[in-house]
Amino acid sequence: MYQYDQYDQSIVDARVEEFRDQVKRRLAGQMTEDRFKPLRLMNGLYLQLHAYMLRVAVPYGTLSSRQMRMLGHVARKYDRGYGHFTTRQNIQFNWIKLEDAPDILAELATVEMHAIQTSGNCIRNISSDQFAGAAADEVTDPRPWAELLRQWSTFHPEFTYLPRKFKIAVIAAAEDRAAMRLHDIGIELLKKDGVLGAKIFVGGGMGRTPMIAHEIRDFVTADELLSYLEACLRVYNRYGRRDNIYKARIKILLHELGPDEYRRQVEEEFAHVKTLGIDPPVAELERISAFFAPPAFESGLSDEVDRSDPDFAVWLDQNVKAHKQPGYAIVNVSLKPVGGIPGDASADQIDVMADLGERYSFDELRVTHAQNIVLPHVRKADLYAVWQKLTEAGLAEANLDLISDIIACPGLDYCSLANARSIPLAQKIAQRFSDLDRQRDLGELKLKISGCINACGHHHAGHIGILGVDKKGKENYQLSLGGSGAEDVSLAKITGPGFDEDGVVDAIERVTDRFVQVREPGERFLDTYRRVGFETFKEAIYG
Repeated sequence: MYQYDQYDQSIVDARVEEFRDQVKRRLAGQMTEDRFKPLRLMNGLYLQLHAYMLRVAVPYGTLSSRQMRMLGHVARKYDRGYGHFTTRQNIQFNWIKLEDAPDILAELATVEMHAIQTSGNCIRNISSDQFAGAAADEVTDPRPWAELLRQWSTFHPEFTYLPRKFKIAVIAAAEDRAAMRLHDIGIELLKKDGVLGAKIFVGGGMGRTPMIAHEIRDFVTADELLSYLEACLRVYNRYGRRDNIYKARIKILLHELGPDEYRRQVEEEFAHVKTLGIDPPVAELERISAFFAPPAFESGLSDEVDRSDPDFAVWLDQNVKAHKQPGYAIVNVSLKPVGGIPGDASADQIDVMADLGERYSFDELRVTHAQNIVLPHVRKADLYAVWQKLTEAGLAEANLDLISDIIACPGLDYCSLANARSIPLAQKIAQRFSDLDRQRDLGELKLKISGCINACGHHHAGHIGILGVDKKGKENYQLSLGGSGAEDVSLAKITGPGFDEDGVVDAIERVTDRFVQVREPGERFLDTYRRVGFETFKEAIYG
């Protein structure tokens, strides 16, 4: 994985001291909250309902065991003993004291971590495929490109104050594991006639106006990728709405201009940007790529795994995925125990995962956009030992991609923007469907919950999506069906009137019962929904 050079480290260290001075002045009453707010947001510090929340960047979801242990340390020393992994592959700490924030950032800097650009109207954390470097279906490892984009976008002088926040995802496989087309810019690395390049999608996003990104260019060569992205951002920065926060995202610009006119302007700008020489020399990409060389895999390993323990076999089938290297596997660690808080991990659990990454996965871990953790390179001979240690730590829930593997935002329990609670609802749904045999019979069923229209829980992309709204002072939950963030991307459709908390759990049960009635062999829920249509499920919900 990438390691800081002297420039990276000096930038992060300087930011820490700058923010320490700003906090000191705020605490001394020398700076008002209105003046302090944009400064703290530049350092990932939000003021939530009960306390400050600090969002720490995990670039493209990759981190070392040392970094993971630091997150556990922060949770234990400065929070209430846990952290919350997010849909941007970051981590949030929800109970931070303002006076502690500079010390936290200073400690993070000792392990090459920071909170820069995890908030604000800038290019946020670059996200990517959590299986990068391990998946058999990738054409190249996308992480060197994600790292290149991180360096290009950090403190970019033109894109630090965009009309609105901006999110980029990079993948390099036909299977989209990063919800790429629901980003402001989605990049699919591919090869054309043996030449590496990328297909570019622009204008995706969720929130109050969900949209799927448009294909803007079918191929741009890798050596001109930065120039093309620069052109895409320049057109947005020039014409994006700044008078209305609800119409400021690039998806609205695409909607108003139309993809053809936006494409025309980008191509015109691209012709100019190419003359500026911003694309890095080959030597720089080679320098970055060297950090992502494959680990020292052993050769001649067996692919056989002893399945005699039935509980282990279930976990093996559900949470372990194929690796491109014979004798190795990709381990998915679920942070969705029945009755737990989706995405949360205690300091002790974070330490356990760090230990497992160091011992069994070449000192590397990944955060997924589904709020889980991945050990990307585990010998198959070690899978049983890993499972035993995960079981001891309460981290061996065998529910990856099942109905209890719920994505949920913090909701009204923490967030000052939320209209409804997400966490208790997620817990009730998981309890209702707690029988693992039942979950596995239902198969892949991605359920996602947002506590407000900002859609931090990605409800628009859920096979079953839930949006919490305020209805005359009471929490009301709208149910949606048919969304997907994968390569078969689609937006979920609202079924009708909303429900209270218990009512929406009952409605989900009616949906799954109807699915079982009408499905054909081998169909996922989403396949059945698309085949039989919306009305079949709406009738089951409302009668």
